[in-house]
Amino acid sequence: MEFKTHNIQSSLSKYVESIFYHKDYLPDHSIERVVPTGNIFILFELDNFQRNTFDNDLKPNDVFSKAWVSGMHQKYLNISAHQHSEMLIVQLKPMGAYPLFKVPISELNETVKPAENYFGESILKLRDDITKKSKTIDKFKLVENWFLKLLDENQSAPQDIIDVLTKLQNSSFSKHQELLKEYPKTQKHLISQFKKYGGLSPKSFHRIFRFNKLLEIINQKEEIIWTEIVYETGYADQSHFIKDFQEFCGFNPSKYIKNGYNESIPNFFPLDKRG
Repeated sequence: MEFKTHNIQSSLSKYVESIFYHKDYLPDHSIERVVPTGNIFILFELDNFQRNTFDNDLKPNDVFSKAWVSGMHQKYLNISAHQHSEMLIVQLKPMGAYPLFKVPISELNETVKPAENYFGESILKLRDDITKKSKTIDKFKLVENWFLKLLDENQSAPQDIIDVLTKLQNSSFSKHQELLKEYPKTQKHLISQFKKYGGLSPKSFHRIFRFNKLLEIINQKEEIIWTEIVYETGYADQSHFIKDFQEFCGFNPSKYIKNGYNESIPNFFPLDKRG
């Protein structure tokens, strides 16, 4: 399998977390579950395989091809995985999407939609142009230049909103209310700004950040002692801990360990792994 990540040198790096590409992916499963990370994704399939989302019974929902956008999600998402797949994916930073989409990001919440709904036919032409480039670096440059032309930095989130987000990313959830009090304007204004530029409320972002940190910690532990992990990640008690696990993953912590998910990528869980 080929997997490469683009080193973004331009001003786009303020808004894009990463641009990555893979080819000849050979998964041992056909459906995987994705945990919310606080990011929006713009996805390009380069192999002509249709992709699906699935409901909780793992029955197909929608079908996607060429290019699509996965908005802000507060719960897990079930998606298809394909043999010999080839994709290029743009992962946007929290608060990084508005200067590209130029609509309130909350409108993308809990959705997966064709990319042309937001960017018109030009993004489908971009996808076709990507397929014509044989070198990965040329694919990356093409995508970066296309998004640079689209980018309107005058539409960036205000610095005080970015500052609050940064504090949420780097602070314990137990300090949540304390952090919000530092914002100079009203809490109502803060929440409306967060939803406009990031899609979610500050509390929702903070819960997602905490849970992703939790998965990182679990995946690094040689021995799992749940009471220690609950304390280490700042949960009030074990019931809140289990509730978050169920909401974000769709199963409890014991099943997470039983299925060996702590030994793989923290945010992707194979649901029909062939053993």
